[in-house]
Amino acid sequence: MSATLELAKQLIELPSISPEDAGCQEIIGSRLASLGFRLESLIFDDVTNLWAEIGDSGPLLVFAGHTDVVPPGPLEEWSFNPFTPSEQDGFLYGRGAADMKSSLAAMITATERFLAEQPSRGRLGFLITSDEESLAINGTRRVLEVFKSRDLHIDYCVIGEPSSSETLGDTIKTGRRGSLNCLLKIIGIKGHVAYPQLASNPIHNALPAMQALTSMVWDEGNASFPPTSLQISNIHAGVGANNVIPGSMEIDFNLRFSTELDAETIKERVAEVLAEHRVDYKIHWQLSGEPFLTSENLLIDVVGESVQEVLGIMPQQSTSGGTSDGRFISPAGAQVVEFGPCNTTIHKINERIRIADIDKLSGVYESILKKLA
Repeated sequence: MSATLELAKQLIELPSISPEDAGCQEIIGSRLASLGFRLESLIFDDVTNLWAEIGDSGPLLVFAGHTDVVPPGPLEEWSFNPFTPSEQDGFLYGRGAADMKSSLAAMITATERFLAEQPSRGRLGFLITSDEESLAINGTRRVLEVFKSRDLHIDYCVIGEPSSSETLGDTIKTGRRGSLNCLLKIIGIKGHVAYPQLASNPIHNALPAMQALTSMVWDEGNASFPPTSLQISNIHAGVGANNVIPGSMEIDFNLRFSTELDAETIKERVAEVLAEHRVDYKIHWQLSGEPFLTSENLLIDVVGESVQEVLGIMPQQSTSGGTSDGRFISPAGAQVVEFGPCNTTIHKINERIRIADIDKLSGVYESILKKLA
């Protein structure tokens, strides 16, 4: 068994359901400490963050990732226990196998090999959190606030998120769309369905406004980002009886937006639509992150060259998908690229990674180290 596969299995065995770390960072920290890294545990409420650094001068290259995973869902639907790493037909199964404990293992073993061969090196860091899959409030976001107070600046950051689509290395993420969540409460007047003149139906009142919002062309996107999109995720109204007009209606929706917009502009446009349709409402916004894009070429070129060197393909650049902790690291001035395994099974039942890809992933990370550190 390869060292990377063995470490990946050790991490998958720990049920680190967000925001729990469940001992993953202790294993990672022990490996890094043996290499001479200086360790610091940054704990905020129920979230554990690990910062490890080696070297004192030169640009700072950081490997970033998360030890937390999403809940496994119904255990009976899994072919194997999600926290018992299992091999079958060339795949490693387990929650976190693809997102992103195999990446963490590959980063560690790549660093071990690199430092064994290159005793002279620049500055290297590891930023590991247990709060990426959940609220993402006390994880990387808080650590970056600490870094700012210390005037600690990350120059290059490689995040091990599962960026690949069909084949390892076919895609790297050079940015992400912004994510803005909204809880909209439409206020009406409760009443009997037989006497609608004595009530105000919030569902009826909301429909024209929501039709306008869902059909709106927010922007056309640009060369790096697709157009902004709005998706309704939840609607709740009523008391469970079919003869009662509800007094209110709650709607959850999310906007994934490009660099053509910002959160404040979106809020203003939503308010204009609601005012136009004379909707009585209360609204709560939650910004998960502004869009970011790495436009500098150095890190992108290095990651692309490393993928081509190890895997024989040149990756496409993409900003698609959900959010990542790059939304906190990039605004601090770092060049950020995400590179990791295939994402076809992440957050799903029977999450898995091709076993052959685990050592290849470690090889790409080692190549990046050799070129940058």
